[in-house]
Amino acid sequence: MHAYDLLVVGSANADLVIGLDRRPGPGETVLGSDLMIHPGGKGANQAAAAARLGARTTLLARVGDDAYGRMLAEAQRDAGAALAGLLVGSTDTPGTVGKSGTDGAAEGKDAPTGVALITVDAAGDNSIVVSPGANARLTSDDVAAARELFEAAAVVSLQLEIPLETVAAAARAAAEHGARLVLNPSPPARLPEDVLALCDPLVLNEHEARLLLDDGQSLTADPEEWATALLALGPRSVVVTLGAEGALVAGPGVGSETTDGIGMVRVPTPRVRAVDTTGAGDAFTGALGWRLGRGDRLEDAVGYAVRVGALAVTRPGAQESYPGAEEIGAAGAEEADAREADTEEADAQERAE
Repeated sequence: MHAYDLLVVGSANADLVIGLDRRPGPGETVLGSDLMIHPGGKGANQAAAAARLGARTTLLARVGDDAYGRMLAEAQRDAGAALAGLLVGSTDTPGTVGKSGTDGAAEGKDAPTGVALITVDAAGDNSIVVSPGANARLTSDDVAAARELFEAAAVVSLQLEIPLETVAAAARAAAEHGARLVLNPSPPARLPEDVLALCDPLVLNEHEARLLLDDGQSLTADPEEWATALLALGPRSVVVTLGAEGALVAGPGVGSETTDGIGMVRVPTPRVRAVDTTGAGDAFTGALGWRLGRGDRLEDAVGYAVRVGALAVTRPGAQESYPGAEEIGAAGAEEADAREADTEEADAQERAE
């Protein structure tokens, strides 16, 4: 029995968000909304999303000895995540965040909390620029010092807003301790072959897939072909998120039909009105990691994760938008009722004809 369903190793940022009608062009100034400050960072988002759903989760990340760092610690605690892995400053050690927030380390005062500058347009689409801050000080030594967290985790989830050598060390630590590895290569970067070989799954969106596969040749518009090409890079399985079109799952034993042992399944997403897509991919990945930690089959875990991501985009912000398990259950019941009503209506029309 694992103490944690999910260990997330990654970034923790303060999200500074401004809404606007449209993004400015080069050299152009536009007016936006009042500035909003939210807890964020891909790692912190994933941990918060999983914890809100009921997962036993902890986050191995680094924040600054400042107000943003304290905000992020409080947000993790409020979501229900354990604070055992949250580090302060540049040279702190695991387990230094108490119930009152970050205790701080004098030698770490030169490492401010990471910040993400986010603009959200009228369609709910976002653009993000990240200043890593303390995230850049999360090292492979921190991974080694957190051995007990890796031993206790069923699944380890990674992203690329921390140094690549730290990502590689965490992936190898997950393998050493028998944890399943979920990795989202965002922002996109080339990964070592041995790290790719551990991914189960590699989770990425269309933009990330295109960048990872870019070899100077144009790619088709067919996600199934992307998945085939991505699997050729070495991961054990692949999940490509497709926004309003849901997700594509590919890997050994996926679906009822396979070619050379590899199957692919499209997983639809509920139809919703998007308000803000910030952090929706992290909500998806956090939910996916949790369900895999519970023992779900990959396509079943993705089916749950798309519902979590869909609900997240209906609200502003990242972590604040993440639903709890009861909301997912209620939304699933509404979807089933709607499908039943559609079926009955179609049957009635067919009889009338």
